[in-house]
Amino acid sequence: MTQIPSIEPFRRRHELLERAMAESNFFSDQRQAAQISKEHQKLSLLLKKYGQYEGLLGDIQACQRLLNDVDEDAELKVLAAEELAHGEEHLAHLEQAILLDMIPHEASDSRHTIMEIRAGTGGDEASLFAGDLFRMYTRCAERKGWKLEVLSSSPSECGGFKEIIFLIRGEEVYRYLKLESGVHRVQRIPTTEANGRIHTSAATVAVLPEAEEVDIQIAPEDIEISICRASGPGGQGVNTTDSAVQILHRPTGMIVYCADERSQQKNRVRAMTVLRSRLLQRKEEEERAQYAAVRKHQVGSGDRSERIRTYNFPQNRLTDHRIGLTLYSLPQIMDGDLEALLEALLLADHRAKIQTLLEATEAS
Repeated sequence: MTQIPSIEPFRRRHELLERAMAESNFFSDQRQAAQISKEHQKLSLLLKKYGQYEGLLGDIQACQRLLNDVDEDAELKVLAAEELAHGEEHLAHLEQAILLDMIPHEASDSRHTIMEIRAGTGGDEASLFAGDLFRMYTRCAERKGWKLEVLSSSPSECGGFKEIIFLIRGEEVYRYLKLESGVHRVQRIPTTEANGRIHTSAATVAVLPEAEEVDIQIAPEDIEISICRASGPGGQGVNTTDSAVQILHRPTGMIVYCADERSQQKNRVRAMTVLRSRLLQRKEEEERAQYAAVRKHQVGSGDRSERIRTYNFPQNRLTDHRIGLTLYSLPQIMDGDLEALLEALLLADHRAKIQTLLEATEAS
């Protein structure tokens, strides 16, 4: 039987939210009201499950007392043993559900997501692979009913991308895609390889929660905006006006460049969107670093320098190195069928967080 952490902090939080929801001005801030209501609903379900857990625990203890009673009827003991086995099985499932609900909610999980894909080592093949990854996530978004918008791109001469940045809008996009950050390695025979040799190339993926102005305040004096003429592939119209925008964030040295739109204003808005999201991710990474001692169970740190996955085309194999998962359905995966992979990563992440939660309980 698993030791479940005390329910009291969750009960007190639930009561606090109920008092907040009873205030006459509760709906004056619609966004905050929605967040509080969602958290209240989640805590209500947790408390309901815990009530079922306590009731089931009482039934199990009653069955155990009956089985230990030497004077009790043998036939009744058989029924009690059956009930005990069923109850303990149900209890195990209920414990896992409660532990999962006790994992602290990550506010970013419900956000839209900005993804950045960059060609790494491997020359033209790396940029082609970056293009393949972009198509994979595009098809995944289509399957899930998410909306995708390209914010900035730098096409390569061979048809792939040196870099592409895009926004995905939808239900819990960041929750599903946040574990995609890292180095994606590909092993295959390039179309330009005359001798049929397998080459290894790589692309990096960064996944950022979309930030809003209320999340990250950027002072006008902290940024330097440069306007220039767009260059590179993209059609004749792109190159006829000074519409490309580059923003330098002086305090961090971050630079964002957007040139996909003919409108200077649109490129500026897109560049600010990317900059805010990068700054939000930086802020969240700094906060997570404060708890580095408990990160040993994490599925992935989100570090884009960490090699997370290998796509082996000759063997039709995808391997996620963090959880030791191997799938032999590479064509379907590259066509956006990521459901099995994403669910396996989420499950492993949940298990790691539950382990951390239990260890914290034992230490306290």
